[in-house]
Amino acid sequence: MSSTDSPRGPIDSSRVPRYAGPATFARLPRLDEVGRTDVAVVGVPFDTGVSYRPGARFGGNAIREASRLLRPYNPAQDASPFALAQVADAGDIAANPFNINEAVETIEGAADDLLGTGARLMTLGGDHTIALPLLRSVAKKHGPVALLHFDAHLDTWDTYFGAEYTHGTPFRRAVEEGILDTSALSHVGTRGPLYGKQDLTDDEKMGFGIVTSADVMRRGVDEIADQLRQRIGDRPLYISIDIDVLDPAHAPGTGTPEAGGLTSRELLEILRGLSSCHLVSADLVEVAPAYDHAEITSVAASHAAYELTTIMSRQIAAEKEAKEAKEAEDAK
Repeated sequence: MSSTDSPRGPIDSSRVPRYAGPATFARLPRLDEVGRTDVAVVGVPFDTGVSYRPGARFGGNAIREASRLLRPYNPAQDASPFALAQVADAGDIAANPFNINEAVETIEGAADDLLGTGARLMTLGGDHTIALPLLRSVAKKHGPVALLHFDAHLDTWDTYFGAEYTHGTPFRRAVEEGILDTSALSHVGTRGPLYGKQDLTDDEKMGFGIVTSADVMRRGVDEIADQLRQRIGDRPLYISIDIDVLDPAHAPGTGTPEAGGLTSRELLEILRGLSSCHLVSADLVEVAPAYDHAEITSVAASHAAYELTTIMSRQIAAEKEAKEAKEAEDAK
């Protein structure tokens, strides 16, 4: 596929039933079928960094399976994301499940390769450990990035059992490594008990703001989205979503559930409210299908990934249009 070809979209559900055929994300083509892509949906089946219930290594494929029901037009954003840009399923990054340090290096290297093609990443985890190597790779391309972290937990703890790389430590490491823009960091949906008040003190020192799930409930999604847009500005933005940001009623299939979370509707509306932000890549992690039922969690996750993919596709199309207009003006 050349850069001038029209994007190849999902399999036509009027010809092949949605429950038939390979379960790529949204029934999109594989990367090897199109040759190049603007947005690469890639799985990372790794959950060695979890501290409680394992199983997120199966999350990416559960999300893909649930995404069979996604359709090509997104009315909430008035966009057909798979027609605006080429989106393809890049398969999985195979990381060593017995060596976290090696796995982190493998994920970073694979992300470097995909980003090096010009694609943006929509990564399906996996546990939250994977956010660190993904952020490292994105920062090589864009410099320190703004971060919106949707999660019940802070994930800025120092170590677990002396281990630096776990699903509870990625954003402390990212701050320490200078790959985040500390003027534009925010947790969203945080709630639940902590080890001590010092957790909040340390988190604030790193530059994070906190929007709790109670804030979302009391202030509403529009006000929260506006606050986040103002904090981010025009900086390159990375969004990281731990599915446990949702209440267990909306996402039972996760490793560390906390009561009192967002509804799936609130999460989707906040994401839609960020459509004007410069989203350079994103991840969605911690879906553990063994604890799910009726695909509640993976359906919610697939829709969140769809909104993020739509935002990236719209921005890619707008950037291409602006570039073509400039080239036409320069040619006069």
